[in-house]
Amino acid sequence: MGIIYIMLVVSLLLALFFLFSFIWANKSGQYDDDVTPGIRILYDDEEINEKSNEE
Repeated sequence: MGIIYIMLVVSLLLALFFLFSFIWANKSGQYDDDVTPGIRILYDDEEINEKSNEE
């Protein structure tokens, strides 16, 4: 019966850790731009090496 109490405390501490980690990431701006990274690969590169085209 004692192991149930230990597991309950450990699981609550783990849940609180993940909750505080999520709140910290949200406040630090981790989720501000969630669209651009997914479509960034679709854009062409803006820089074109003119020197290699002339040779």
